[in-house]
Amino acid sequence: MANVLVTGGAGFIGAHVAKELLEKGYLVTVLDDLSGGFVENVDKRATFVKGSITDRELINALFAEKKFDYVFHLAAYAAEGLSHFIKHFNYTNNVLGSINLINAAVNHDIKCFVFTSSIAVYGKNQVPMHEDMIPAPEDSYGIAKYTIEQELKASHEMFGLNYVIFRPHNVYGELQNIGDKYRNVIGIFMNQIMHGKDITVFGDGEQTRAFSYIGDVAPIIAKSIETPAAHGHVFNVGADIPYTVNQLVETVKKHMNAPNHPFIKLPPRNEVKHAHSDHAKARKVFGDAPATHLDAGVAKMAAWAKEVGARKSTSFDNIEVLKNLPPSWLAEVSGLTTPR
Repeated sequence: MANVLVTGGAGFIGAHVAKELLEKGYLVTVLDDLSGGFVENVDKRATFVKGSITDRELINALFAEKKFDYVFHLAAYAAEGLSHFIKHFNYTNNVLGSINLINAAVNHDIKCFVFTSSIAVYGKNQVPMHEDMIPAPEDSYGIAKYTIEQELKASHEMFGLNYVIFRPHNVYGELQNIGDKYRNVIGIFMNQIMHGKDITVFGDGEQTRAFSYIGDVAPIIAKSIETPAAHGHVFNVGADIPYTVNQLVETVKKHMNAPNHPFIKLPPRNEVKHAHSDHAKARKVFGDAPATHLDAGVAKMAAWAKEVGARKSTSFDNIEVLKNLPPSWLAEVSGLTTPR
């Protein structure tokens, strides 16, 4: 029975991928520091280890003890907009932590290293985004993800480490951390409604994204280690149809039974205006995947969100750069007047 490590397995996508692997009969160890995930997200059939990928000694000891065959690396702090203002934190977690895993994977002869990158690596003005485009990330998060993509390719050339890279985008669904006010826009909207707060939209709301239901994404990631044709490749994974944020607001309000809930528009932030991907390469290698319509996917997530209830939102307490921080975020940085 193959032994698998899933980092970030108490988080959103990681928890779903871990469950898919367990259903396939793999032995799964989940590593998560619970900074954005919840222990209740971890399937009881998995072994849970609380810890951070930035803890090199822990990583090395875990690999030596468990003798992993495969690694699924989904641990990250994935807040593209905020990443400009937390560069040290971003690169420590999303680059150095990943390097700890890559080194251990090489030293312990891992059969395949599966990495979830992001369409943030593409930057702007490249729609629909497809894998042979030259990445031009616009934010520190995208830069970090592309760095690890390059490291995996270099590690394959130097050490023979097999890898598969996925670039998911705007994934939503059950188990998402709806209390995170900096990322996961659908969860943010649902949480605002349940707290009785106005829905907040940056800019004019005409930004477009192809919101992707988790049930369409996690199975593809999980089966990649069983797909030799996928090894050594990068794949976009997610939905094909883009929607505006304004359309999303109306869909969320509908399924949260709050059709008249107020929303306000905030000053625009620095972000890519339009982002959606081409998925022909993934279909060629993995076959046709389910394509859950936004209305159906939001309905499923809303039913789950209403069941678990509102979550308390917390402000990120280690902002490193205050210059040009969106005013709505700056107002929430309690007592912070100088960069840290």
